[in-house]
Amino acid sequence: MQPSEATPAPPSEIPTVSGADAGKIARAAFVGTALEWYDYFLFGTAAAIVFNRLFFTTLDPTAATLAAFATFGVGFAARPLGAVLFGFIGDRVGRRPALLITIVMIGCATGLIGVLPDFGSIGLAAPIMLAILRLMQGLAVGGEWGGAMTIAVEHAPIEKRGRYAALVQVGSPVGTLMSSGAFALVLLLPSEAFDSWGWRLPFLAAFPLLLIALYIRLKVEESPIFRELVKLEERAKIPALEVFRNAWGRLLVAVAAAFLGVGGFYVMTTFVISYGTVTLGLERGLMVNATLVAAVFQIGVVLVMGRLSERVGPGRMTLLGGLVTAAAAFPLFWLIDTRNPAAIILAVTLGIAFLSIAYAVTGALLTELFPPHLRYSGVALGYNLAGALSGFLPFIAVALQGATGGGSWTAALLLMAVSLITAAGGFFGERLRVKDKAIVQ
Repeated sequence: MQPSEATPAPPSEIPTVSGADAGKIARAAFVGTALEWYDYFLFGTAAAIVFNRLFFTTLDPTAATLAAFATFGVGFAARPLGAVLFGFIGDRVGRRPALLITIVMIGCATGLIGVLPDFGSIGLAAPIMLAILRLMQGLAVGGEWGGAMTIAVEHAPIEKRGRYAALVQVGSPVGTLMSSGAFALVLLLPSEAFDSWGWRLPFLAAFPLLLIALYIRLKVEESPIFRELVKLEERAKIPALEVFRNAWGRLLVAVAAAFLGVGGFYVMTTFVISYGTVTLGLERGLMVNATLVAAVFQIGVVLVMGRLSERVGPGRMTLLGGLVTAAAAFPLFWLIDTRNPAAIILAVTLGIAFLSIAYAVTGALLTELFPPHLRYSGVALGYNLAGALSGFLPFIAVALQGATGGGSWTAALLLMAVSLITAAGGFFGERLRVKDKAIVQ
């Protein structure tokens, strides 16, 4: 796992990166990514409070929750496949075409969930169709984040990549804010109306949002670094295969570095919502509103840490975020176990803020782990292999909780383990960074 792994020969010409265009491209990537994450995060909230009751109604409450979270995890299992597929398109055809396809796929899949009949209407076909649409979401998201991050970073001046990568990362809390906000609104409906049609409205909103996102994506220009690769004929034939062959060490570091930002987030949101409502008997609205407050604070943390990483280094920031979250894991769940609304909101907010120290710089670190001709595939694979592992963490947390008598200590231990893995990824990642050469106009 040496820094020279998979590093191409220096190009004969140096691509020009325009500082004037960097902000515009990063903002466009942010808006598209925010709308994509809105679509994807809706499923996580619905898995905790809707799908377990309406699509798995023949099971007891714990088994229904497990089944809903297993379906939730299917999307994560599909993400590495999406990373291979769209990584091929992004590293061979272009970053821009790949991003246009991903946004159409996820928007259509999410909108169709909103018109899906439940178990009471069509029986077993309902959860099967739900799983298929979740699979489509996973494939699309598998190519989305890596592409958006790659195109934003490759348009940015090298010394300012931290801030522009962080701007794309803000798409996640904004997507959370939009999805949790949408569910908070429909939860104001009477329970009967919510179960009948109210929960569908946030999913149906994906159709008009898709048109907005597609319009924005069409304005994004191709990466100057990719255009240079085309000119010099330095594209890999099968990028994913070359990543596994020649850059596997970097890929392992990328997976570890990304693990907390994805996995820890779902422990602190999807699992905690389920734990609060099913185990502690708290109001669904309280648990959803806690994620709303946390998302607001996360935006500020991500932007500040992105700037700070330009001085400290994204690997060191990842190490710090992993260690801080590991130290806080048990105290956070102790606060949740008090059943006090203020303590619960504080715990979720602090938990997401701590893990966001590492999450804020994930894009900046991963893009500098891979050379340009493997970047889309390497970044997408690293992030989405971490996502594939992370998607089943709520399922594992619920299963461990059931096996040990219902306490929260197993979830805290799980969060601590994920945090320490990411801390190790940051430690090694800082030593493996390879920066592009570019002239800034």
